[in-house]
Amino acid sequence: MLKVLEHPLITHKLTQLRRKETITKDFRHLLDEISGLMAYEISGDLPLKEVAVETPMGVCATHEIVKEIVLIPILRAGLGMVDGIRNLIPTAKVGHIGLYRNEKTLAPVAYYSKVPENLGVAIVMLLDPMIATGGSASAAISCLKEEGASVIKLVCLVGAPEGVKKIESEHADVDIYLAALDEKLNGKGYIVPGLGDVGDRLFGTK
Repeated sequence: MLKVLEHPLITHKLTQLRRKETITKDFRHLLDEISGLMAYEISGDLPLKEVAVETPMGVCATHEIVKEIVLIPILRAGLGMVDGIRNLIPTAKVGHIGLYRNEKTLAPVAYYSKVPENLGVAIVMLLDPMIATGGSASAAISCLKEEGASVIKLVCLVGAPEGVKKIESEHADVDIYLAALDEKLNGKGYIVPGLGDVGDRLFGTK
């Protein structure tokens, strides 16, 4: 399932993020804010359990989240989405998957994977600001499934139709959440109009 989160605050902040004049400090702050806003929207279906708590005035029959939340950023750009979500869900565990895209073949190349145990009983949010060709996200999802993950939410800011179609074809059981679905990929496999290279803009490496 693809869901584009068309919330006015998300759209506004994404507009500022897209601007080529946005400096590294502001880019990082905006990415943090958008990620938190997206997490609020995405977490609306988290399962709850009934609990009874003591308030200063008596007993309250209420609910709390029953499932563990695990955040898996795809290195390196996905790191920029972690803090915004953890501010909202501070108990979330964090793993990491390292993938880069071969600039000639556009195929994903894995170089690192470290994830928490018991992914099979958790809700896993796979974080990557962009779905371009979809190759890296698809490879990361396959890696998480091999580790036992059964409920995976792919959380990205911007996606291209080509990448979304690849995820839907190869992982129909994974929900995709975007802040915007952009027009297309260019000849080099970059999203148009997109955000540019998120890793470079986030960390100031270009």
